[in-house]
Formats: sequence, C-alpha cells, structure tokens
Amino acid sequence: MEVGTGLGQTGSFEAEAALLGGGLPPEAEGHLASAAMLYADGDRALCELRAAEAIAPLHPAVLIGLYRFYFYKGRLAECLEVAQVCLAEAARLNKLADNWREVQSGDAEFGSYEAMIPRFFLFVLKGYAYLQMRLGNLDEGLAATMKLLELDPSDKIGATVLLEVHQRLEQGDEE
Repeated sequence: MEVGTGLGQTGSFEAEAALLGGGLPPEAEGHLASAAMLYADGDRALCELRAAEAIAPLHPAVLIGLYRFYFYKGRLAECLEVAQVCLAEAARLNKLADNWREVQSGDAEFGSYEAMIPRFFLFVLKGYAYLQMRLGNLDEGLAATMKLLELDPSDKIGATVLLEVHQRLEQGDEE
C-alpha cells in the first residue's frame, strides 16, 4: 500500500482496511478529526480537510470526509467532483474499466453484500447518480442508476429509490 497516495493495487485486505480508516497517516487523521470538530465553521473545516487531502489524497477516509462535507453543506457541484475521484479510485481498486458504463456484473462480486470493495464501487456510483440528478443532469443520473440495477439486480444498496428521485425531478418536483 502506498501511504499518502491511496490504496494498494488490489481489492486486498489492505484496501478493505483502508475503507474502515486503516493506513491513514496520523497527521491526516488529526486533520480529519479537527475538521469534524470545526464543521460549523465551514472555512476552517475545509482547510483541515484539504490538509488531510494533501497528506493522503486518495485515501477513502479523506475522500469520504470531503464528500460528506460538501454534501451536507449543500455544495453539490463540489461534492460531485469528489464523487468522480471516488468513482475512479473505486474502479481502480476493483480492477474495473475506467468508465463505469463499461463495467459488467461479472467484473466483481457485486452481488455479495460482504464484498466490501465492490460494494464501495456501488455506493460511490449511487452517490454519483444522485448528485447528477440533483444538479439537473437527469439523463446521466438515470444512466448511472440503470447501471447500478444491472450490477446489483437484487438492489441491496437501494438504487430503486433513485428511480423515484428521477421521476420527481423530471416532473419538476424538488426533493
């Protein structure tokens, strides 16, 4: 595993541990903790998140922290940028095609809820689909949702709710 740049090259134990916060350099962990404590002061919290990102730019804990910050602050365009980085990293970890549209159901254990690395990809794709819809990119959001349902036909991650979001947004209803 390459500390500071992301995770190892496979969906290995190290990659799974990183999804749970393992392998995060202590300095980055400290910045994430400070960001959480400073959440109400958005500028200072973001500064702490960016400091953590400078230390471990592709670590899932840092990416998730940035994603959540932007999402809960209603900064959806910036959140989408982070989601796109997460999607690329999740594809790399799973050894999937760079383009999510090219991913096939047999490319990873998408049907196994216990398979943490494939599930990470699915959840990231779900967030990407939702953000696309909320930002008015309904066709892109729907395409990502349909890919989710193709990869996870039993809908363990709840992609069908995105179809309802799409329908409401298409009809002009705000969520």
